[in-house]
Amino acid sequence: QVQVVESGGGLAQAGGSLRLSCAASGSIFSINAMGWYRQAPGKQRELVATITSGASTTYADSVKGRFTISRDNAKNAVYLQMNSLKPEDTAVYYCNAVVVPSYVWGQGTPRDHWGQGTQVTVSS
Repeated sequence: QVQVVESGGGLAQAGGSLRLSCAASGSIFSINAMGWYRQAPGKQRELVATITSGASTTYADSVKGRFTISRDNAKNAVYLQMNSLKPEDTAVYYCNAVVVPSYVWGQGTPRDHWGQGTQVTVSS
């Protein structure tokens, strides 16, 4: 069993900052990519940023230069530093981890795991 838990959401004013954290735990052999996605009311879930185990990153155009994703492989954790927040950043933010599970007989097939989501609200 693998669990993914986010923390750090909340309320910020436009121009402010927030830092999201996410940690995966359980029967983990390794984690490939980790990332953050978000879903605003009435909209589809969209990619915010991803980071590979080798620290290669990708960002949505809308957050480039404002958000920074980082990762601590030893802690199976990923972080999202959000600066210069805008009201349009308001959404539920979800953590994703592509986990290679660990079994008694070895490693399994990589699978997506999602956190429960954390609300980020940016006021103007």
